[in-house]
Amino acid sequence: MNLNRAMVIGNLTRDPELRTTATGQNVCNFSVATSSQWTDASGQRQERAEYHNIVAWGKLAEICNQYLGKGRKVYVEGRLQTREWEGQDGSKRNRTEIVAENMIMLDRAPGGSPPASRPMGEPTVTPVADPVQPKVEHGSGEDEIRLEDIPF
Repeated sequence: MNLNRAMVIGNLTRDPELRTTATGQNVCNFSVATSSQWTDASGQRQERAEYHNIVAWGKLAEICNQYLGKGRKVYVEGRLQTREWEGQDGSKRNRTEIVAENMIMLDRAPGGSPPASRPMGEPTVTPVADPVQPKVEHGSGEDEIRLEDIPF
């Protein structure tokens, strides 16, 4: 049995970058910082930050680009993947990243709206006709059910 699972909760260190591959697939890159705190042997409080590179593909990439921004708190779940390539100077390079499969925003956007760098179109509002109120028979006539009358 094998398991390759990564889960992080932290803050974005930069705005997401959305790109499209040559085949038309959307990919979004961003970084999340997590921190840990401890007291060392001399009693001094220490803190260390870790930076995690995140890659999201497809529809999740579009959602991350649209709703996330620098400083936002986020939960990301996915799998670890290490890429290797040769740099322009001929040296071998590698990068370990989390390929996101799930993302949950853990805070509200400042001002209750998406980041200013990614304006969204006006929301689509579909008017709905007045819902038909359910009726219940009580003896001889029909009475309307009111929310105040429901015990739960």
